[in-house]
Order: sequence, then structure tokens, then C-alpha cells
Amino acid sequence: MLKKIGILIALVTLPMVVLAADYQAGKHYVVLDKPVKSSDTDTVVVNEFFGYTCPHCNDFEPMLHRWAGNQADDVAFMPVPVIFGRSWEPYAKAYFIAINLGVLEQTHQAMYDAVHIDDRRMTNRQALAAFFAEHGVSKADFDGAYDSFDLQNKLRQANRLSARSQITGVPSMLVNGKYMVNSTLAGSNEGMLAVVDYLVALENQ
Repeated sequence: MLKKIGILIALVTLPMVVLAADYQAGKHYVVLDKPVKSSDTDTVVVNEFFGYTCPHCNDFEPMLHRWAGNQADDVAFMPVPVIFGRSWEPYAKAYFIAINLGVLEQTHQAMYDAVHIDDRRMTNRQALAAFFAEHGVSKADFDGAYDSFDLQNKLRQANRLSARSQITGVPSMLVNGKYMVNSTLAGSNEGMLAVVDYLVALENQ
């Protein structure tokens, strides 16, 4: 019986190994012409490019959250909000404000839910202030973060990284500043994470 189980496991896992071996640059992921260097050389940095108003990002988030929670210490997961137009900017600000105030754990999924379940539109300062107040942030703390130079700096850095990573849609992922992956190239959101896992292992060799 144990021998049969072992054979079954081998039959199930073998196609996965073959698929991973078949991942090809230019087909399943893009190799950037000019890699984006990171100051963190001790880990493999994985960026997710996202937008709170993007329905595909909303669908991807639970799967991505589980994936991120299962990563080892040698992988640094760093989401990056993209700004494809003026209407995207307040949501990018919301992400960085949450980081600055230490409330991202309370607000990240809540923002997705507010947009995609409650159909809320937070496209101005007042709406964002009201949202953060619901999660225990005082007006003074919100105003300080909203008006900070740090926020403007983070927005500029995010825009620069998105441009250098050749991001044309979200969700997309960048592995160690070298490889860009999206669901179109990988075939699905699950495929995107599988390709990312492959590239992380490649970088760790």
C-alpha cells in the first residue's frame, strides 16, 4: 500500500517539475534590459505591483497573502501601488500612509473591501481621512502623514520603479529587480506565483 502511495505521489509531482523546468524567458516572464538594483543584497526581493481599484488585484489578494505568509526569511515581499492616472493616486497614498502610521494590517484588506464590496470611492483627502478614522487613526496623525515629505518621496519611488519594471498592467510581480511576471505571461494568477517561486529558487542558487 505504501509503495502504491509513493508511486502516486511521484506521478502527481512529476508534471509540476517538468513544467517548472519548461519556464522560458520571453514566454513565461520578461528579463529586464536594465535590472533594478536593490540595497537589500541578503534577500530575494519580490515586488507586487497593484492598485486597490483593480478587480484582478482584489481577486488575487487572498492568494497572494497566503503565498507571502509562507515565504522564508530569504525572501523580502514588498508591494508597490501603481499610479496609472490621477484617480489611482489617492489609493497609492492610502497604502503608504498606512505603512507610515503602522496600520497596514488593519487597512490593506479593508481598503479592497471598501472599494469592491461597499462600492466606496476615496478619491480625495476627506474621504481618505474618514476611512483611516474608521481604523483608529486620529485626524492629526492622518494629516501629518498625508502632508509629509516622506509620502511624496514614496510616491516618486513607486512611480520610478513601475516605469523601470516596464509595468503595463496589474497585478504584476518583479523578482529581484530582474524578472517581470504577470498572469498573461504565466497563464493565471496561480501560474504567476509558480513562475515567481521558480525565479526565487533560481536567484537562490
